[in-house]
Amino acid sequence: MRSFIVAFTSTFFLAPMLLFSAAQAQNLPTTAQPPLPTIELTVGAKTVTAEVAQTPEQRERGLMYRFTLPSDHGMIFVFDHPQPLSFWMKNTPAPLSIAFIDEHGAILNIREMAPNDETTLHTSKGNALYALEMRKGWFAEHGINAGATIRGLPPPTKR
Repeated sequence: MRSFIVAFTSTFFLAPMLLFSAAQAQNLPTTAQPPLPTIELTVGAKTVTAEVAQTPEQRERGLMYRFTLPSDHGMIFVFDHPQPLSFWMKNTPAPLSIAFIDEHGAILNIREMAPNDETTLHTSKGNALYALEMRKGWFAEHGINAGATIRGLPPPTKR
């Protein structure tokens, strides 16, 4: 019994250290980023508060390590030019929905994303300039579909 406790204790404390070391070696973030500046967006008839992720580092970390989002809050990812976009859910425990948005503010498509899914890529149907992540099911709950327009979007990031 004692050897089991020692082995379990060693594994229990060693595993997180190995995961942390592996993430550090790959320069992956290991904690949630502090809240980013916000902007008010109009999505259909709803107003949402969205954190603005516009630098490569902010976009890479996104909503990683966050477990919840306040009601009608999300994150808007801003890019420098319209392009095909792909997102995944690595280290993201909160289930999310993502809307891919073109340069005119029109939603191209919406995808539902499962927590911590490292294998599924969620891609835009066309060239997108923005991506808006909200709590999973938010768009469907508010009757927002592809073709809806989002107003109040920030300008593209500068190269």
